[in-house]
Order: sequence, then structure tokens, then C-alpha cells
Amino acid sequence: MSEKLKVGILGATGMVGQRFIDLLNDHPWFEVTTVAASPRSAGQTYEEAVSGRWKMENPIPENVKKLVVKNVNEVEAVSSEVDFVFSAVDMTKEEIKKIEEDYAKTETPVVSNNSAHRWTPDVPMVVPEINPEHFEVIRYQRERLGTKRGFIAVKPNCSIQSYAPAFSAWREFEPYEAVVTTYQAISGAGKTFKDWPEMEGNIIPYIGGEEEKSEKEPLRIWGKIENKQIVPADFMTITSQCIRVPILYGHTAAAFVRFHKDPSKEELIQALRDFSGEPQELKLPSAPKQFIQYLEEDNRPQVALDVDYERGFGVSIGRLREDTVYDWKFVGLSHNTIRGAAGGGVLCAELLYAKKYIEKK
Repeated sequence: MSEKLKVGILGATGMVGQRFIDLLNDHPWFEVTTVAASPRSAGQTYEEAVSGRWKMENPIPENVKKLVVKNVNEVEAVSSEVDFVFSAVDMTKEEIKKIEEDYAKTETPVVSNNSAHRWTPDVPMVVPEINPEHFEVIRYQRERLGTKRGFIAVKPNCSIQSYAPAFSAWREFEPYEAVVTTYQAISGAGKTFKDWPEMEGNIIPYIGGEEEKSEKEPLRIWGKIENKQIVPADFMTITSQCIRVPILYGHTAAAFVRFHKDPSKEELIQALRDFSGEPQELKLPSAPKQFIQYLEEDNRPQVALDVDYERGFGVSIGRLREDTVYDWKFVGLSHNTIRGAAGGGVLCAELLYAKKYIEKK
């Protein structure tokens, strides 16, 4: 493309906002031109606003350092400078719902990492390889909002990326019941070990609201558009536990599943390796060439070895074996702040741009 789209980051100073900035550095289609955060950061340069709390491994991109942080609440001022925004704001759910709709009503598309709109019936919640057809509900959302160009699209919870892609790859075998335990990295709470020293050598068996998300969000991803809204699927029941573990990046899942059909191990593994979607067909800039890898070794996937598979955009599955109570069990791993958060948002935006839902103003 001859000219990059101008991108704003809402909530730019937090961990997910930082990850957006890191991932968009030298992006072929998008350029961060505006950063916005809470009033306490407004007026500072971005470098000043994140001084002492930049959490990425790479340094702050040079083109972002000197950007003056805008007040995220000044919707018109921020929107006037960008073609679309990524949202990673830290507010209450109701505040997020309102501010994201306010941005959309300025005819500015919003690609959100937040959970606030995941159950708004006409807001698509998309894993680009799994349910890109849900973007079609945007036309009905625009009718409701009274917009021609503006809309909100969201990505799902970070933890489900470690097992929902496998269940999606196995749909032909008719999975109908699953038990999943996720072991979730501290960055999922926006923390590092410096921020959260009590997590060192510790496990906390509770993450607020996470189990409901883990059980219900996959059903919405597998749902259909009916009567101008997305209706969740009902072919599968998932029950989960979610545990915080002393890992910086990477959500691991231990999953047990029952099928109506009787697939072999070889069929299940081949289905994982063959599974791909529109991001791969379109060769989107951030798309993993191989969405799901299956690892044969008994001790894989491991966070230390596999969390950065396909630059963090891929999913790793291993330890597939027959179970004595359920049919099959396996272990999954995904990068929670790349595939599970900002990276998933970037991939959604790339697909929205490729499908012409996002265009230059």
C-alpha cells in the first residue's frame, strides 16, 4: 500500500497498549500516530508517561517516544487524527462500553482488546482463523449506531486461544463435552514479577471472571448470525478452572474432550496441522504460516521452548493421548499478550482492512 493507515492506541501506557505499540513498529500497513491514556498521563511525551514502567523486551519505537499523550476522554480530538483505533483502556466495563461506542460514532473503527463488548449481540468477537464470517454482523451494528464507517470489533479472552483452536480444528468429529484447566501467566493481569513479587514461587487458584469466559466465549465464536445478532452455539459444554502461575508469558491448558464420532490419534493430529483460515489464504502480515503446530515429544509444549512459536501468533498442541474417563486429552499453549491480546487485535485489524471494513478516512 502506498500510504499507511494512521492508528491510535487507547490505553497506550498499559501493558497491552505497550504490546500494540511494539507489534506495530515497522508494520507494513499501519502506523501509530496517536497515543491516548488517562488524564494523568495526558500532556506528557509517551516516553515520559511510561518512564520506569515500559514492560516490553524491545525499546520504545523511536517514532512513538516523542508523541504527546492525549486524554483518551477527548474523543473527537483523538478521532480526528486517526483512521482507526485499538482499544486497551483500563476502565470499568460500563465506561469501556460507552467510550468505545463514542469513538465508533465519530466514524472511527474500534478494534478492542477489552471484554466489555464481547457479549454485545451485534459486536463480532473474532479469532480470524476460526470465525471471520462474524464480521458480517458489523452492518447491523452500524444500523444501530447510526454510522457508515464506525464500528466495534473485539477479540476473545486470552486463555481460550490455548484450546479453542484445537476444538475448532476437530469440529468434524463432533466434540460435545470438555474439561479445561488453564495455567495463566502473570502478564495476563498486566503484571511483571517486579510488580507482583508475591507470585514468585507461587500459584493462585483464582482469576476473577476467568472461568465463565473460558466456558462461554468459545460458544460465541462458534455461533451464527441470526436476526441481526450473533447467537452462541450449543453443541458443546465446557467446564473450566483457571489458575495463575509464576510465568511471565504463555497460557497453558490441560484439556479433556469427548466426541460423538470416534477419531483416531492420527486423524486428530492431521486435523490440527491442516487447520488454517483466511489470514493464511490472504497472507496477512501478522498471520502465522502454520496456525497450529503439533509437537510429538512427551514434554512439549513448554513455555520456555514454544511460547514464541510463529512470533507468538501460533498455537502449540501436544501430549494428545487417550483418556480413561474422557475420549482424549491434550495440552495446549499460546502467547497470551500476542495471540491472546494485542497480536490477536492486530490480526483482526489486518483482516478487517483486507475485507475493506477499515479504510482511510
